[in-house]
This record gives sequence, C-alpha cells and structure tokens, in this order.
Amino acid sequence: MDARFTRMDHHDGISRYGASLMAAVAPYADVTMLIHDERQLALLPELPWVKVNSPLSPVELFVARHVNKLGADLVFCPMQTMGSWGREYPLVLTLHDLIYYEHPAPPGFLPAPVRVLWRLYHKAYWPQRLLLNRADVVATISETTLGLMTKFRLTHKPIRIVGNAPQGGRVPRDPAAAPEKSLAYMGSFMPYKNVETLIAGMALLPDFTLNLLSRITPGRRAELEALIPAGARVVFHNGVTDSEYDELLLRTTALVTLSRAEGYGLPLVEAMALGTPVVVADTDIFREVGGVAAHYVPADSPTAFAAAVRALDDHDAWAASSTASVAQAAAFSWDESARELLAIAEELRGQG
Repeated sequence: MDARFTRMDHHDGISRYGASLMAAVAPYADVTMLIHDERQLALLPELPWVKVNSPLSPVELFVARHVNKLGADLVFCPMQTMGSWGREYPLVLTLHDLIYYEHPAPPGFLPAPVRVLWRLYHKAYWPQRLLLNRADVVATISETTLGLMTKFRLTHKPIRIVGNAPQGGRVPRDPAAAPEKSLAYMGSFMPYKNVETLIAGMALLPDFTLNLLSRITPGRRAELEALIPAGARVVFHNGVTDSEYDELLLRTTALVTLSRAEGYGLPLVEAMALGTPVVVADTDIFREVGGVAAHYVPADSPTAFAAAVRALDDHDAWAASSTASVAQAAAFSWDESARELLAIAEELRGQG
C-alpha cells in the first residue's frame, strides 16, 4: 500500500485516509507500506515498510521497477498519480474528488513547478483519463464522486467505493449534558472553503465563539481577521493535536462548514461519531455524509447559518441532533472499507 502521501508532522485528508485504511486492512492481509521518508512512520501503523522515491520525484514514472521486486498480489495507491510504467502487479488507483476542476488553485505545500503542472492538469479531463485508465480498478470514496466520474467518463475501468470513516474507539458525548456556546471549523482556508461566510454569520451570534482549528498562513489569517464583525468572537488556533480536536468536539455546540465543494467531508463524520451536531452547506456530498442528522443551509447565507446554530440553543433540539448524529456516523466504518479493498483483490486475483 502506497504510504508516500503521508504527511510528516500532521495528517491532512489524504494522509489520514491512507494511514487509516492500511491499519484496517492489516488484520486481514499481509501489508507492506511504501514510504519515501522515515519521518512518515510517526503517523503510520506499525507495519513492514520499504523506502522508495518521493511521488513528486521525476523518477516516479519508473517506481514500478522497485515495486515489482516485492511480488505484491495487489498495490493500492490513495491517489491517482502513482507511476506504473512496466508494472507486473494489479493496481488500484484512487480519485477522491473533482474539486480542482472547478476550483483549480493547488495546495500551497506543493513545490512551485508542481503547482504549475497542477493548474495545467485540471484545464481538461483527458489527463485524468490517462492516469485512471492505467489502473485495473479505480477506487473512490463516495457515491457523489462516483456519479461525477461517470458523468464525465473519466475511466473505462471498474470503479469501486472504498469509503472514508471516522477513527474508531472514540466514546460519544452524553446528550444530556449541555454544550458550551462555541462552534468548531476544521478544514483549510482555501477560497472554496468559504470561511468568510462563517465569519460574517458570527455577527448574529455574539454569544458564541467560532474556533478555526487548522493551520493558516499569516497572510491568509490577516485577510480573515479583517472580516471579523465588531463584537464577534473568532479564535484562530493555527493547528490542534488529535486529542485537542476531540476534546473540543466533545464540548462544542456544533461543527460547522459552508464549503462549496468537498470530496467527502471527513470532519462531519468525525464530529457526528462523537455526538456533535453539524451545520453544513447544502451540497450533494454533505447530504450523502450527513444524511438526516445534519443541518443544511445555503452556502452563501450568513443569516441562514446563524439561524441553524441558534436553533441548537434549545437543549432538547440539540440532544436529539446529537443522538441522530451518532446513528448516522455508524454507517461509516474502516472495517467495511478494508473488506471492500480485499474484495477488489480477490476479484483481480480471479481474473489473473
């Protein structure tokens, strides 16, 4: 399993997805992780590993020469960019979402040359098709993305859902205990995340505190701080640990996001698993993940956002939402995702 997209200091969405899936598959199969830097091991399960090149290296095209020597029954990559020239093994590539076709700004941590290629890549669909059609099976994480892949005919290979899920072993909060008057946002500060509307809505919630949890650049923080309404309470945490994140989720009124586009929305299911209600933009993917438990509002309406939060001021309504959230989160499981990946392996073995 390709673990080279694992971060070295803190997980992002792709990093957590890969690490969690590897840990879930390990009880059922012999798993060897591909890494490119031993610092990645701090965020990965304790499994056998082999060090190869970085996925951003020019020699990535030929990484199969190294992987062939491992004699793998299946290679799974949590991205679609793994080199496959000369491969001698079944390959599953993953496409999480199509966000960057509509919002092409690349993640800031990528090297400048890669950011240029990123923008060019997302100008048309044919490069995506070339990548995905190199696989034997293409994985994705949601019915919403599967539908978009089908709509834009991104691959002629079979598509299977290997879904995202919350971390296991976490105990939900007691719905009888009143929450504090705070809100939590976990996500990046890229423009399509629409944090501006959350901040604008706080003008109508002067008794609530909005906690912005993720890391943020000084320039972007200055832009958002200039938008904070008079009297509103907005706190920039600039990154939190997993334990700090859980601790805040276990006391806050709701997790909130008005993002206009998501591949999945893992913070939603993480919050719901702990019994924390979610107030989110009314999008297809959030409807898929949040089901009947989430509270949906138009993405660009600070007023509707504030009204949805204010409705949770009623404790009976909040407690009912908390209970419904736990039930909805139970629909997502890493064990189920592991079993789907193992089923793909069996399918490909049968074809071989």
